[in-house]
Amino acid sequence: MAAAAKDTGAEAAGQARVTIRQVAVHAGVSEAAVSYALNNRPGVSEQTRARVLAAARDLGWAPNIAARSLGTAKANAVGLVLVRPPRVMIVDSWFTQMLSGVEAELNRNDIALVLHLVDRIEDTIDVYRKWWAGRHVDGVILTDLRKDDPRLDALVEIGLPAAVIGGKPGLDGCSTVDADVAGTARAIVGYLRALGHRTIARVAGTEELFHTGQRDAAYLDALNHAGLDRDRYRVVYTNYSAVDGMRAMRELMSGAEPPTAVVFDNDVMAAASLKVAHEMGLSVPEDVSVVAWDDSDLCQITVPAITAVQQTPALQAELAARALLATINGGEISHVTLQPGTLTARESTRPLRAGRTA
Repeated sequence: MAAAAKDTGAEAAGQARVTIRQVAVHAGVSEAAVSYALNNRPGVSEQTRARVLAAARDLGWAPNIAARSLGTAKANAVGLVLVRPPRVMIVDSWFTQMLSGVEAELNRNDIALVLHLVDRIEDTIDVYRKWWAGRHVDGVILTDLRKDDPRLDALVEIGLPAAVIGGKPGLDGCSTVDADVAGTARAIVGYLRALGHRTIARVAGTEELFHTGQRDAAYLDALNHAGLDRDRYRVVYTNYSAVDGMRAMRELMSGAEPPTAVVFDNDVMAAASLKVAHEMGLSVPEDVSVVAWDDSDLCQITVPAITAVQQTPALQAELAARALLATINGGEISHVTLQPGTLTARESTRPLRAGRTA
């Protein structure tokens, strides 16, 4: 942290140094935010920066040059805090691909990745504060953005550079690398409609996640675009696990009007649904077609192999890491949207069989 002292003749005369802590108290912000603002680094809001500079002027603060040279040394490390239990990450191919993408970019730049797992999103903010106070990282990468995510305001307050895998409109404080959710949803719905399906259900992820909301809106738009009745579209929210995916499949297929096609928000739940169909005496795809939003080796080795969308989580994460390094090194903020995923048709989908109600 850039230490602060009024290194002037007034100090020689016996007056105490003005510290960053005093400036922080006067401005009503954190010490980290003061350091970030006084060093003119990106990430802190302009309103906070102005408040800090005004407080510094009021107190007569001036930098200690020797301390500042120490405080501006880089950690050459980037942090990633995941709010998911390890048992979920083990079977989720998205996370392994995401981590490989982050590491690919960081390794090219001789930057270390500091990975931390927590149980609650509030714990993430505590980790950010400790990392930045100790200068353990130069910036962080965020995943699984919430609809009202407390991490975003906290990062601005702390002054910690960040990039988001995903993103949302109006997110200007950090870089984002998003996927074309709307394009992917249209590809899936259009494909199922072409096969004759009219009653389509979706097994979604966690409802509080921002990208779940993105997909909610994208599917409704895709249904409208395909001329399908939105009232016949059902969504069941889950925690992305195989167990929750099976629960959702049982719920959908036990209803009064079971869907003829079900789309799953990840590969694990789609694969688990095949077991439920077998237990219920149903055949995939004769009785119900199954599609996975994320393709993986798992989708290709199941029987039947699962129709899925080939996403690019490694590329998305790699670009997010690259954007973060650009912010750290030069203050650049960027927003990128990737192309829609590519749908690969396999044995889990087929045209609606004769006699089956659409």
